[in-house]
Amino acid sequence: MGRVRIKRVYLPAEAGDGFRVLVDRVWPRGVSKDKAAIDLWMPEIGPSTALRKWFGHDPERWDAFRRRYRDELDQRRDLVDALRVHGRDGPLTLVYSARDERHNQAVVIREMLAAPGED
Repeated sequence: MGRVRIKRVYLPAEAGDGFRVLVDRVWPRGVSKDKAAIDLWMPEIGPSTALRKWFGHDPERWDAFRRRYRDELDQRRDLVDALRVHGRDGPLTLVYSARDERHNQAVVIREMLAAPGED
């Protein structure tokens, strides 16, 4: 697995981003597909609607969100494995729309991709 970056969709794409994957279940508000410059949109890898609404990007719920979201991702290993394939030949950037750069689903996905023995 190559280098995995995370980046807000509202920031400009850069050559060093490599393969860009949008990991939001809902398309980001106010962003055209051209401006997003993504290679793949994986809405199904985003947190379930119920989990996303429960979390509400509340940092106090972060630890519980991480556990619950990892449980969801464990049920969708095929999606995590697909990201590994995309990241084998170069950088992989997980693109998200949340304002909070430390408490969002891309952080959890990157943790799973970096887990030892997973690749």
